[in-house]
Amino acid sequence: MAEIVNEFNEYREKMNEVILGKNNLVMKRLWNLDTNTYEAGALDKKTKELLGLVASMVLRCDDCIKYHLGKSFELNVSTEELYEVFAVANIVGGTIVIPHTRRAAEYWEALNEKAI
Repeated sequence: MAEIVNEFNEYREKMNEVILGKNNLVMKRLWNLDTNTYEAGALDKKTKELLGLVASMVLRCDDCIKYHLGKSFELNVSTEELYEVFAVANIVGGTIVIPHTRRAAEYWEALNEKAI
């Protein structure tokens, strides 16, 4: 199951290099803004990642969900905390979020398996 984590990270890294390698100023600024948004400020990094995860689930962006799950894992989010985030996302987004929750749960399990 851990291969889904490796595949996602390798593809994301490869394509980010392609996109940023074109030296488009707007794209570079957008990437920088995204990076800086998730830095600690009045809210800590963990809280911001969890907010990003809820938004990604409600918007039904599986790549975004995987990204925020990976960052949340790096920030030591517990499974209990994660499932509370899933609950919020499903209440806000409705039952259409359930398939994305399934894939998010699968990816979370893979992150944990890879860490063992």
